[in-house]
Amino acid sequence: METQKKKPRKQLEKFSAIFMQLGLVLTLFVVFVTLEYETEKDMAVVSEPYYEFTDPIFTFQKEIIVKKQQKQVVKPQQKQIVKRVISKPVVVKNISDTPETVIDLPVENTPVVVSKPTNVISKVDEPVEKTMSINSVQNTPVFKGCEGLSEEENRICFERKIQRHIQRYFNAEIAQDVGLSSGKYKIFTQFVIDKSGKISDVKIRAPHKKLEKETNKVVNKIPQFTPGKQNNKPVKVKYTLPITFKVE
Repeated sequence: METQKKKPRKQLEKFSAIFMQLGLVLTLFVVFVTLEYETEKDMAVVSEPYYEFTDPIFTFQKEIIVKKQQKQVVKPQQKQIVKRVISKPVVVKNISDTPETVIDLPVENTPVVVSKPTNVISKVDEPVEKTMSINSVQNTPVFKGCEGLSEEENRICFERKIQRHIQRYFNAEIAQDVGLSSGKYKIFTQFVIDKSGKISDVKIRAPHKKLEKETNKVVNKIPQFTPGKQNNKPVKVKYTLPITFKVE
């Protein structure tokens, strides 16, 4: 009788050990999946910036042809010379009884001299405003928060602030929503910082229209710069920014 009572207790102890091991394995599996989900979250990565579209594959922007505007030359109108002829009045008593009278007006043979106009508007070639590249301008535009630095420190601060701005505002999950296959993708962005420090002339090339729209929204959120300078004068500065993101 004692042996029969001990056997169920041993079996329960054996099963409890197995259940404890299974519970431990299940707990570790849940923790692993949670960590994997957190680490695999998509983030936009800003590649090392370069400043010109040198690769012919990515020459998406059209060539801009600047045409000089020719001003119209206004020709002075010649004044009409009205000759006044003073003659004695002819009195007609009765039109019905008097024959028709023909009056010959004297004609002056003096030639009319018209002076040549002196105020002639000549063609004026308007100067074409040059846009500097970010790596050739003397004074790089200053991102908000980078004030008071040397030129070299300002360039480093400029790039760091741009990268943080993109990583903060760019929604990389859109890439999965539009159905892109797994792999790495790049969005090429180019814009001009005008003489007042505002973003203008934005050009974007992306694998999908929704990504172009998202990039344009992020770029237009960049705060106003202190404009770049050339010879101590504000100038337009062109900047090119490639954005790299990964689709799992």
